[in-house]
Amino acid sequence: MTYISIKPARQEAESLPANDNQRATRADLSFLDVINDENEIADIARRAERLGHATLIAMAVGLAALPLLYLMLV
Repeated sequence: MTYISIKPARQEAESLPANDNQRATRADLSFLDVINDENEIADIARRAERLGHATLIAMAVGLAALPLLYLMLV
């Protein structure tokens, strides 16, 4: 007599349909894993903060200068 299981046979991960939410192994795509040195991470944070400050200053100067330029040309 042939044994028939109530549950279907478990499929291998390769044979399952594509579904990004149910991957067998989760891919960790963090770029911080590539950087091993804490000083490099701190350097990236420092540069990002400086760029943010420069952008803020440029926006403030632009917001103050553009209305003055408009008033001078009109």
